[in-house]
Amino acid sequence: MRKKVLFTFGFKKEDKKFIESLGYEIYEENERNLYFKDYMEEVEVLVCYNPFATLDIRKMKKLKWIQLSSIGVDQLAGFKSYIEENNIVVSNNKGGYSIAIGEWIVLNILEIYKKRKEVYKNQENMKWKLIYNMPEIYGKTIGFIGTGTLAVEAAKRLQGFGATIVGLNTNGTNREYFNYCYQNNDIEKMIPICDVVVVTIPYTKETYKFIDERKLSLMKKDSILINVARGEVIDEDALYKYLKEKKIKAAALDVFYKEPLPVDNELWKLDNVIITAHNSWLTKETFDRRWDFYKSNLIRYINEEKVENIVDFNKGY
Repeated sequence: MRKKVLFTFGFKKEDKKFIESLGYEIYEENERNLYFKDYMEEVEVLVCYNPFATLDIRKMKKLKWIQLSSIGVDQLAGFKSYIEENNIVVSNNKGGYSIAIGEWIVLNILEIYKKRKEVYKNQENMKWKLIYNMPEIYGKTIGFIGTGTLAVEAAKRLQGFGATIVGLNTNGTNREYFNYCYQNNDIEKMIPICDVVVVTIPYTKETYKFIDERKLSLMKKDSILINVARGEVIDEDALYKYLKEKKIKAAALDVFYKEPLPVDNELWKLDNVIITAHNSWLTKETFDRRWDFYKSNLIRYINEEKVENIVDFNKGY
């Protein structure tokens, strides 16, 4: 009997044929405003990002595995107990966006250091003007709050610039491409030595507003903050204050409390902020990489093997 799998986003014809050839019966829905339908009671596998605001998975009586397209799993918070009680496996897309986001981090450090906003403005106004005192990445200390796959891919690229790379994780465990890693309790030792602070930790109950005013106050006045984690990980009001008062040099932000970022949000008005629309992960290659991972996990599942990237809800990732 073919296993029923529901996808909440489209895919290529060749991918569909391949998945069907494995022994799956495929259903497709758009996850926006997706509500339970009778056939879903027989669905065993759900491949999605976040239909959970409207889709009640408790009605999906045969659901055994959820494959998320995201790294974060906070969208499942409302069903955590149900998932655990019913032994539903949840796997995420850890590593799938790391190369793209690693490049985005490097790009935005360079954008700020090389004063590209000013350069683009001069070009637009056909103004020939030398810009002095642009910093180099060489010799700088770049610190990552969280040393998962996103941080590792960025650190790998930044090593080529001659920067010192430090990281923060639970136990100070050494990571490839890092010169040194601090344990969480030593964050107040790490932040003051950093010229750039990059936030890559998962969003959990424990990391809500993890970067608060106290931690911002430890940053160098000419330092940069970069956030590619979740907006909720940083105290956005405190960050706005520090940027507006030039207590830190600049920020590059891809994630926010509320998305899309409201037009009346004061961050839009600051000239020392780069704002992107949760876009750091989005490259042509990430889609191919994502589908390659889905297919490999679907092969494992149909062969009754353990799927990869299983989420530990106790850790929140």
